[in-house]
Amino acid sequence: MQLEIRSPGKQPLVQGVSPGAYSIGSSDGNKIVLPDNTVAGNHAVLFLNPNGCWIEDLESASGTFVNGVRVRDRAALEPGQEITIGVFVLVPHRDAASVNTASRAGEKTEPAEISRSSAPGGMSSAEMMRLIKGQIHEELVKRLNIKRLTVSRVGEEDLRNRARETIDNIVTEVAARLPPGVDPQAVSKEVCDEAIGLGPLEDLLEDPDITEIMVNGPDNVFVEKRGKLMQTGLSFMNDASVHAIIERIVSPLGRRIDESQPYVDARLKDGSRVNAIIHPLSLVGPCVTIRKFSKVPFKDNDLIRFGSMTAVMAEFARACVMARKNIVISGGTGSGKTSLLNVFSDYLPKDERIVTIEDAAELRLTQPHVIRLEARPPNIEGRGAVTIRDLVRNSLRMRPDRVVVGECRGGEALDMLQAMNTGHDGSLTTVHANSPRDVVSRLETMVLMSGMELPVRAIREQIASAIQMIFHISRMSDGSRKLTSVSEIVGLEGDKITMQEIFRFQQDGLGDEGRVIGRFVPCGTVPTFVEELEKKGIKLSRGMFDPGKRE
Repeated sequence: MQLEIRSPGKQPLVQGVSPGAYSIGSSDGNKIVLPDNTVAGNHAVLFLNPNGCWIEDLESASGTFVNGVRVRDRAALEPGQEITIGVFVLVPHRDAASVNTASRAGEKTEPAEISRSSAPGGMSSAEMMRLIKGQIHEELVKRLNIKRLTVSRVGEEDLRNRARETIDNIVTEVAARLPPGVDPQAVSKEVCDEAIGLGPLEDLLEDPDITEIMVNGPDNVFVEKRGKLMQTGLSFMNDASVHAIIERIVSPLGRRIDESQPYVDARLKDGSRVNAIIHPLSLVGPCVTIRKFSKVPFKDNDLIRFGSMTAVMAEFARACVMARKNIVISGGTGSGKTSLLNVFSDYLPKDERIVTIEDAAELRLTQPHVIRLEARPPNIEGRGAVTIRDLVRNSLRMRPDRVVVGECRGGEALDMLQAMNTGHDGSLTTVHANSPRDVVSRLETMVLMSGMELPVRAIREQIASAIQMIFHISRMSDGSRKLTSVSEIVGLEGDKITMQEIFRFQQDGLGDEGRVIGRFVPCGTVPTFVEELEKKGIKLSRGMFDPGKRE
């Protein structure tokens, strides 16, 4: 098809166009940009199809006319009919031969000012849906002030019901004008999700196979499913839609995100961890990363079933927790440290007072006597911040039997080590590290970050006496998570911390579809505290440490 665009005193522009939907207006975001003050920013939508064409006016002030007759909502078109928008005339034609060239004869004139980047081009179905949802959302905002209702503390269920009812009414009113093949119910659900929910993320959050959701601007949504990254094909209406969803997540937690604080950590109601970063730090638009957690917290039987560890390793881990050994869980990003910490926390006795300290509360302990503390970022004036280190210090005045720190990443490592060395044994924490040996050097660095100028030997003495066990978990090449090493810190020889490995995962190769093949094996070393376990009534078969026994 051909589209001819005429304007006074300028040479008509004729361009081939594909069937599709074309937004028309003076704003740069339109497919057809008509730069004149007689044209509204979003004026009309032209639908071109070999089997039928129509024009829809978007309630513009100056109106849209077909052969001199003003369009009310939508009007069907025949090839050759003139569409008047402001000072412009648009004429769709079946082919180039039917274009009226008489209007181009005469004196030389300049071509119509059509933005090159916004010249007519086929609108994809995703773009068409985005345009439709945007119009319905604008109408929803007119009829229902969601922000005011949220601030006035209308119940979530009531707010959702009001929005759903309003959106259904709007979609019913425009159902006859929706393009063929568009499901009104699907449009209603998607607009409702974006207006008061998490938009396209709602269905992803319900999928139990998805462990991570990554939004890279409004047009790119990726997920991690069964350990593999894949693009979903979902999209948001625009940057503002993503930003609104971020606000919806962080506002109830008393956190903020704006140009002065362009990134934030938060959590969803189910405990899933959220990180968001916006312009000017993100150049691709607002980015959101959601680390999902199972609706029902994983137990050790789940990790055994997944092949992340063996029943023998789970039994040994339970014994270490019950014997009040200080444990560090290490691993890389996305390796499953928090999930493993949740499993180990489940071993804690129900008659003890447990204090958990986190940046964004993720742990879900089932014991009856749990105090959950969460760090607080600074306010808009840069004041009022409460750090993990502040909470660790305060927790020691709360008479805890156990202290569980979600993650050590800074100066709080020193306070954690001192707590472990002063009667608060049986504590648990996680550390980002690539290997058990790397945990020691990471802890040394974090202690130095506290601002205390301690000699390296003093720091290593603190580490050697405070920490007894390191459980290292890794994300394998096939996406699976494995407890690849269980190591005991034995002590300090000279200036070097000595360690011995109790269990390890031995990889033998790759199977079908890149699946990791291997087995968990005892390393033949018996923990130095095995007799201590027996004295406390915790019985372990020494045969579990026999290297001849493999699982």
